[in-house]
Amino acid sequence: MNPNINMKNNKRHQVLKKSLGLAAGIGVQASASAATNAQKEIKVGVIGLSVHSAAYTEIINSGAASPEFSGCRVVAIFHPKGNPDVEFSEKSLQSFTDTITGQGVEFVMSIRKLLKKVDAVMLLTNDGRPHLKEIMPVLKAGKPVYVDKPLAASLSDVLAIFNEVKKYNVPMFSCSPLRYVKEALDIREGKVVGKVLGANTYGPAPIQKSHADLFWDGIHAVESLYTVMGGTGCKSVSRTSTEDADVVVGTWENDRIGVFRGVRKGRSGFGGTAFGDKGIASIGVFNGYRPLVVAIVEFFRSGRPPVSDEETIEIYAFMEAADESKRLGGVPVSLSDVLSKAKMK
Repeated sequence: MNPNINMKNNKRHQVLKKSLGLAAGIGVQASASAATNAQKEIKVGVIGLSVHSAAYTEIINSGAASPEFSGCRVVAIFHPKGNPDVEFSEKSLQSFTDTITGQGVEFVMSIRKLLKKVDAVMLLTNDGRPHLKEIMPVLKAGKPVYVDKPLAASLSDVLAIFNEVKKYNVPMFSCSPLRYVKEALDIREGKVVGKVLGANTYGPAPIQKSHADLFWDGIHAVESLYTVMGGTGCKSVSRTSTEDADVVVGTWENDRIGVFRGVRKGRSGFGGTAFGDKGIASIGVFNGYRPLVVAIVEFFRSGRPPVSDEETIEIYAFMEAADESKRLGGVPVSLSDVLSKAKMK
């Protein structure tokens, strides 16, 4: 592992311990941490009203008696005005509100007021566009933060967020719940097919015009692909796109090939196949938000992001390169090229 990554994460860990007032001996494992009654309570705030806001809040607060969530509670939420092109219906928003209110959570009028009440933040706005603006006061306040997908609407904004995270030295991570499918994690760890030689994943890929094509929902199956492929190392991608579907072929180091299929017509869902030197296996099916929420709470306790900055950035570079390939008629596009262009914006 890159020692610079360890050094960076250790620095962020110190920031978190100071923010939460945790003892120096608190470890990564949530179950071990939760066993200590003397552990300081972690008060969590939410920015954004969405499906995930309601679901994650209910999982944490309803599970307060279990080791994974003991000592952690969502206490406040701020719902900024949304963009009409991605806003939920009034009926849905009311349903989310009812669920969150039922968990004893206070609705506040600003991020500033939210930050006064909490130790950590889940930024769950259902739109990547405002995330850079919304995360800034959180970083300035030194609060560890999980950011929902998509992290931003463009690769340049993804890089801008990571630059600010580095500047303020605050723990942050972002990922899709699909990363925490048990079978996919077992494959990544070499427990199922041995060394992974390649993989195919699929999932819904509706287009949201204000975001890079695959950032909106395509990211779920792209993150599944990166999970089973073992992380970074993709060099280039090519994309074939029609009105009904996308197929993106990525070439990793050592000539490994990872393929994403985005579905826009017919029956859809999440899944895929991993190919290894010892076998071939399904990557498993999505089985709910709880594993991700457990990881978020562990992150709040430890200050150590479970997904590296480098892997998250490369996932977005993969999707941006797929957009560029589409614009160029399907030719292969280097991830390093799109990263260089994004850094210049």
